[in-house]
Amino acid sequence: MIPVDAQTLREVAPRFSGENGERQDAIITAVGDVLADTLAACAIDTRLRIAHFIGQTCHESAGFRTTEEFASGQAYEGRADLGNDRPGDGMRYKGRGLLQLTGRANYRTFGQRLGIDLEAEPERAADPVLSLRIACEFWKKKNLNELCDADDIVQVTRRINGGTNGLDDRRQSTAKAKAAVARLEGFLLMGASPPAKGRLVLRRGSKGEPVGELQRLLRKLGFMVAVDDDFGAGTEVAVAAFQRERGLQPVDGIVGSDTWDALHAALATVQ
Repeated sequence: MIPVDAQTLREVAPRFSGENGERQDAIITAVGDVLADTLAACAIDTRLRIAHFIGQTCHESAGFRTTEEFASGQAYEGRADLGNDRPGDGMRYKGRGLLQLTGRANYRTFGQRLGIDLEAEPERAADPVLSLRIACEFWKKKNLNELCDADDIVQVTRRINGGTNGLDDRRQSTAKAKAAVARLEGFLLMGASPPAKGRLVLRRGSKGEPVGELQRLLRKLGFMVAVDDDFGAGTEVAVAAFQRERGLQPVDGIVGSDTWDALHAALATVQ
């Protein structure tokens, strides 16, 4: 099992601030905690399958910042092809979840597959963890793994979207996901364990408290970096210099398990 998690999603998703950033963080944190196990249970378990899943869900959820369609759903009112045969169904069964489940018929179908009455309680489809499970069931029903194995992003998109809407963004997100998953695969191939929670892989563009921890460690070791919770060029240069000093390979400015271990080992010698 490739241990994809919240950090993997953050490496793929665009950055947001304010309320958008808070919503994104809540969704990514909730989904990240169960991501690897949930994907594996649905045989979404290879680099290509995982990367396509993350790339497509990133686009459909507007960069993991919403699990509910921004529009009202009025456009779906009376849509027989979606099973919306009662007044108000358009708004009641608007798009929700990581892959925007839409329409009474789909809520009924996927609710039955999961043993949940989504037709009676459609709002539940917006719960991040449940929406991940729904997305996986959709993936299975549409036989998307076979298209992922062929790395056919156009056909994956068509089966999800019905067309090629947002193809360029989907392509970019999938490419980022491929790189993030390949990095995790690299740990497994080398027989190394990816960093545990609280010791995430950090690289240029990472933000948050773990970056601040890293920057404080670097300062204690004599590297003059700002402590701002933002992994920018200065932090990257300092990490690369540390790796070079310690004979770590590769010298890439990325903080994985080996670099974290070396940082803490070095700190123990100066305390």
